[in-house]
Amino acid sequence: MIELKNWFVNQEPIMQALIAGLFTWILTAVGAGLVFFFKSSNRKILDMSLGFTGGVMIAASFWSLLAPAIDYVEMQNKMGLSEMPSWLAPTIGFLLGALFLYALDKIIPHLHLFNKKKDAEGLSTNWQKTILLVLAIALHNIPEGLAVGVAFGALAHPEFLGLEMEGIFTLGTAVALAAGIAIQNFPEGFAVSMPLRRQGLSRFKSWQWGQLSAIVEPIFAVLGAAVVVQILPILPYALSFAAGAMIFIVVEEVIPESQKGGNTDLATIGLILGFIVMMGLDVGLG
Repeated sequence: MIELKNWFVNQEPIMQALIAGLFTWILTAVGAGLVFFFKSSNRKILDMSLGFTGGVMIAASFWSLLAPAIDYVEMQNKMGLSEMPSWLAPTIGFLLGALFLYALDKIIPHLHLFNKKKDAEGLSTNWQKTILLVLAIALHNIPEGLAVGVAFGALAHPEFLGLEMEGIFTLGTAVALAAGIAIQNFPEGFAVSMPLRRQGLSRFKSWQWGQLSAIVEPIFAVLGAAVVVQILPILPYALSFAAGAMIFIVVEEVIPESQKGGNTDLATIGLILGFIVMMGLDVGLG
């Protein structure tokens, strides 16, 4: 175990981002694999799981992305490398991230969980309901992959360790972010595969499509890391961009879907628990 840890620590940030992205994908696949053991899903559990997902994403957006972005700008100002207000870059990045997901939401055909095909969003298409459901979750997973990638990409720059060697963003913080996202991906995988099973797909195909929804995470993790590694000044914008994209998904998709089943109290409890778990991971490992 120690050898594995040392091996991971010695990898380049882009490789670390790829490994972390693959880990989040694997946890989705494991969660989707529950379709082989259950004939049906409990709506209360699904709604609480969606709430938990929202809580993790909200906490990650601040503790793992926005706060380090602000701290980085403040560090640059203290070093005399910038005179930018500490709130400006995070604000611009956050807005652009939200607008990016808004544009994808309007362009990519997709269907939210528990909705009928006629309620599909994005450009009009004749695609099967199965594909539309998977695309909805894939859209959800894009900012998660970006967040993981940007977190590891930041580690390529020693100057990001901050003044007095107190880490603004450390390997522990990046690992905590990936772990939090991976944890919430487990019930998410189940939440995708079970509706597909109800559509009449076989257990294997339900699992196959369910895990495929998270394939975008390692892809965007690598993209996010590569951009930050090559262009350091973009770092606070990239961190807040991922945060804005995640918050858009939470508000537009995750929270509304967790409330549709009428289990509002359970969904709310799930959100609070998710926030606590992600906050604990970030503070504890960071």
